[in-house]
Formats: sequence, C-alpha cells, structure tokens
Amino acid sequence: MELVDLTILSVEEQEARKELSFCYRLMAKLGWTDLIYTHVSYKIPDTEHFLINQFGLLFEEVTPENLVKIDLAGNVLEPSLARINLSGYMIHGAIHEARSDITCVIHTHSKVGMALSALPDGLLPLTQHACRFYNRIAYHHYEGIVFEEEERPRLIHNLQDKRVMILKNHGFLSAGRTMGEAFSLMFFLEKAAEAQLLAQSTHQSLLLLSPEIAEHTAQQFGDDHRPAGHLEWEALKRYYGF
Repeated sequence: MELVDLTILSVEEQEARKELSFCYRLMAKLGWTDLIYTHVSYKIPDTEHFLINQFGLLFEEVTPENLVKIDLAGNVLEPSLARINLSGYMIHGAIHEARSDITCVIHTHSKVGMALSALPDGLLPLTQHACRFYNRIAYHHYEGIVFEEEERPRLIHNLQDKRVMILKNHGFLSAGRTMGEAFSLMFFLEKAAEAQLLAQSTHQSLLLLSPEIAEHTAQQFGDDHRPAGHLEWEALKRYYGF
C-alpha cells in the first residue's frame, strides 16, 4: 500500500490527517461501520482539497499516512495510486463544493440509521435529543447507489443550509463546520433514532411533543449560531489519548 510521507506536508494537513484518522477509529469503536463502505471526509484548511479513506480499508485500518487527498473534481492527489469509493466522492465532493461553511462530512449505514431512514415520517419529536433536530433535518429520496453526477444537484438542493440529512432507505449524513460538530450531530442523531425505534417497538401510543416545545428546545441547543460538539470532541480526544 502506498503511503504519504507526513514530514513533507504542511502542518495544517498533518493535523487534519491525524484528526480524521482518529475520527475513523472512534467510529469503529462505536460500531458505525459497514466493512469497507461509508466515509468521513475532512477539508484541509485554506485549500480546495479534502481527505477521505482509501477504498478497501476497514475504518480500524485508517491512519494519517493512508488517507487520500482529492480535489473537488475527484482527482486523486496523494497517494497517487490510491483508490477511492466513487459514491464517497459523489456525495462528499458535492457537499464540499457547494457548502463553503462545511469542513467535515460523515456518512453512515448504521442499523439504526438504515431502519429510521425506511420510515415514512422520519425522525419524530419524541425526546430532547430528537428536538435538537426539529425542522433542521434534510431528506433525500433514494435513487440507487450514488454513482451518477446527475444526482448531486438534487442532493445539494435537498440539503440546502442544513447540517443533518436522512438519506431515505439508505442511512444518515452529518455535515459540520468542524469535525467535532459533524461527529456530535451524528452521535446524538443516532441516539434520538434509537430511542424512537425502541418506543415504536412497544406498539403503544407515542407522546409527541408540540411543535412549539420542539422548536423552543432546538433553539436552546444553540446549534444555529455556533458549531456544536467542541467540548465533546475535546473530551473524546483526551480520553482516547489523541
């Protein structure tokens, strides 16, 4: 496997590679993996290039040296012979190109995410965690594996200015202004979805919160005004010795 020599890279790219590889391994610990599929991307500061995993590697195998740098056109820059998943470029590249505010994109096929994505009503305002996303979730209907350029404008149109998307019959996506935000939004979306699925599995009536309370709670989280997840991300890095 071809690797990148970190010592010849800018300090900014070195740090980006270390942080992204940590994110992949953390997601592996949480079980947010699908063998060699799904992706996390991270934009290198002050460039139009972003990093993504090599196709064929498990999340547990991702390191700073084997992450792939690509441009917005999908050209592999380093390592020059590395392979990337086409659907990963199609999804992540489209978002990085369209949304200058986004630095990190996480896409998962978790069991909880796939199950919720198959429900017609999506995420319901059942819990405090779910209220965080009230009126703040985008939805994109399934069109097949994302291999076609023609789907990218529809994906971006559906995402608009939101930072969380449910890909119908597919999975979850978060797009953060920081890596900590992308990770924390995915973490709490997973928890909210799991709570909903557990509640629905009882076959009892659901206690839905009112639109007024749900919106009030979403505003209390403050995600509209500042990136979420800074304290959580720093705590995770401390705990795992980043």
